[in-house]
Amino acid sequence: MSVAAKSAPSAALPEIGAPYGGGFFSGITEEGGQYYLNITAGAEHELVGAWGKYGEKIEGASSFTDSRSNTEAMAAAGSELAQKVLSLQIGGHNDWAIPARDVQEPQHRHFKPTTETNYCWNRDGDNPNSYPVGELYTEESPSQTIHEAFREGGPEAFQARAYWSSSQRSANYAFGQFFDDGIQGILGKDLELRVRPVRRELLIQ
Repeated sequence: MSVAAKSAPSAALPEIGAPYGGGFFSGITEEGGQYYLNITAGAEHELVGAWGKYGEKIEGASSFTDSRSNTEAMAAAGSELAQKVLSLQIGGHNDWAIPARDVQEPQHRHFKPTTETNYCWNRDGDNPNSYPVGELYTEESPSQTIHEAFREGGPEAFQARAYWSSSQRSANYAFGQFFDDGIQGILGKDLELRVRPVRRELLIQ
């Protein structure tokens, strides 16, 4: 059992989908015994680009929870997409990043835009680093988000396509999330995909 499953954060928390910290509160992740509030930027701040060079493994870009360190490593290795995200100034904050895999997963869990059935293969939805711990998706769960602004056609909705995470799988591939049927897969780093930036704040209990 993970640390997140053993003890719940006790501080007052914003509601999922509520405006917070320059974006919208999208969930909690645990790293090294500390809890973090994750904030998802608004749709107007989405970017599109390649993750990086196909065939080049980047040291320091493989965390499933630390979006910022992944993104900084990507930028240092020449990723234009990562460099653009690091330069963002949104809502008075300049610490935006490409979401790590287990930070990105709650974006789909809470903000799934469509009514499409989830594909459910491999370990889609398995998230030991979220609070509460994320369980495998079923065909019906997660369903379309209850948050109207994030539903398909809404002003904050994710597009029904693949988005990059900042978590590297190998020299050729990085993890991504499909915001239609929920697949969490690996995709060639040279593909041009979308990114919805995130930032996080340490939860003081």
